[in-house]
Amino acid sequence: MERPTWCHIAALILLLGGVSGCASTVPPSKTDDVCAIFQEKPEWYWTALDTQKATQVPVPVQMAIIHQESHFRANARPERPWILGVVPWFRPSTAYGYAQILDSTWEDFVNKTGHAGSRSDFASATDFIGWYGQQAYVRAEVPRNDAYKMYLAYHEGVGGYTRKTYLDKPWLIKVAQKVKKQSNRYTAQLKHCAKRISKGRSWFW
Repeated sequence: MERPTWCHIAALILLLGGVSGCASTVPPSKTDDVCAIFQEKPEWYWTALDTQKATQVPVPVQMAIIHQESHFRANARPERPWILGVVPWFRPSTAYGYAQILDSTWEDFVNKTGHAGSRSDFASATDFIGWYGQQAYVRAEVPRNDAYKMYLAYHEGVGGYTRKTYLDKPWLIKVAQKVKKQSNRYTAQLKHCAKRISKGRSWFW
């Protein structure tokens, strides 16, 4: 039997790297169960926990916002409207990635923090949400652990939240309430699995 050469080994590494890269962008199978999400993608837990430690925006709040914005799809974008049902038109906004971040907002984040990631990267999404949560807290006293108010500020911008523009958008208030319920659900679930996930860190790394 022919022994593998370095070329064979290198090719195998590239192949496995490509498979791993694809797998990392596949949404979790149970998006309403945070324990199932972190069991399927344990690296996401440590990423979100690091953001929580750095910014005090809780893991459940981060995850609830991402759940609402993209349902954990790395390349999510707003749907295109169709003219007469047959011609695709421009997307309504430049929102992209896990956290549906606008081009201009992402550019502001990068310029102010020096972040070098991508909106389709989960760690970058949690970093952004944590950073935005800090801005909302400092500029408008939005509690970082209040998913309802945090989502309103996230959607309307800190200035819009301060001006209470959401009061003219009953649909947005309902969405923010939905995000809060999801955050509360994640909080309750995480109490039952955080220790188990933590015990598995040495194996994961």
